[in-house]
Amino acid sequence: MLINFDNAATTYPKPVEVRRAAAEAMIRYGGNAGRGGHALAERTSAALYSARETAAAFFGAQPENTVFALNCTHALNMAIQGVMEDGGHLIISSLEHNSASRPAAALAMKKKISMSVAEVYPEDSRTVESFRALIRSDTKAVVCTLASNVTGQLLPYREIAGLCREHGICFIADGAQACGIIDVKLSDGINILCTAGHKGLYGISGTGLLISDGKYRIHPIIQGGTGNLSSSLIQPELLPESLESGTVNVVGAMTVKAGIEFVERIGTEKIFRHEERICSRFIRELSGDRRVTIYRSPDARYVPIVSFDLRGYSPEKTAAILAAEGYCLRAGYHCSALAHSYLGTENGTVRFSPSVFSREQDAAALANIIKKIPNPEN
Repeated sequence: MLINFDNAATTYPKPVEVRRAAAEAMIRYGGNAGRGGHALAERTSAALYSARETAAAFFGAQPENTVFALNCTHALNMAIQGVMEDGGHLIISSLEHNSASRPAAALAMKKKISMSVAEVYPEDSRTVESFRALIRSDTKAVVCTLASNVTGQLLPYREIAGLCREHGICFIADGAQACGIIDVKLSDGINILCTAGHKGLYGISGTGLLISDGKYRIHPIIQGGTGNLSSSLIQPELLPESLESGTVNVVGAMTVKAGIEFVERIGTEKIFRHEERICSRFIRELSGDRRVTIYRSPDARYVPIVSFDLRGYSPEKTAAILAAEGYCLRAGYHCSALAHSYLGTENGTVRFSPSVFSREQDAAALANIIKKIPNPEN
């Protein structure tokens, strides 16, 4: 039996209601939402709008400002490229995932924008001051992950949002590792929230969300069919249609709706406590092994993710040994070049990330296997 501790990549298993929603959508919602006045199209459109309403309510947004995306990377690209279309200065954090840092760097290398990287520290106050020191008169946006996908470190995003509001700067948040684990709302000061549907919201792969407060214009990076204003060659300006060119993944949207309802029923606080208890047990079981380095600071706050390495073994080798025992963990750079540069982990790390379905005894058993891996130095 496989035991998945790679839930920061994609949660698995999925809740029964999510699997049921996917099956029902395949049977009932075979029309093309927003395209056509016949019964099948109308039924599908109504289902998609219901999913949009559920996602909007969960994050404290309006349905018309709730956009379905392919994944968080797609959402972040739309947000970053769309807001920075006309140039300006962009600030990102030193813990950003490549889905934020690469589109930002690409724009900077093409001389379309200027970019700065704000250093993140274990202490929240130092991190906020790091962002503050980089703000310029032409700073247009700040992109900040709510929690690192490598270590799970929570950034002081509410304080950074306040800083952006003070200076009239658009705050774009990457919620991939936080949404569904902690209570995230646009009222936290977020202007544009980008997140994955397939992680903490328990939807299927190929799902994501871009949720806006409507304050900042997001120029579309893709133009095409939107189901409305079809007689014009000009892309509609209003959300969500302006950012949803082409057929929406209705099956995926229905699973995100079901996943959000699952999370709401349990409660993010209860989910967080359960997963963090598992992480704490894992860390505690490994604390006596001097070969293991765990990348957590006592001065920082974390979501339930643990990055570690085992002296004498590459992260890939460690993960391969554990995979042979039936445990699924991710090794390497986790698509986050900046974070590993920040950590000084030139070979990457092994990442442990539980879900609501994970068990504490499995984390303890995994730690016991790690401790039994032979020391190559002996």
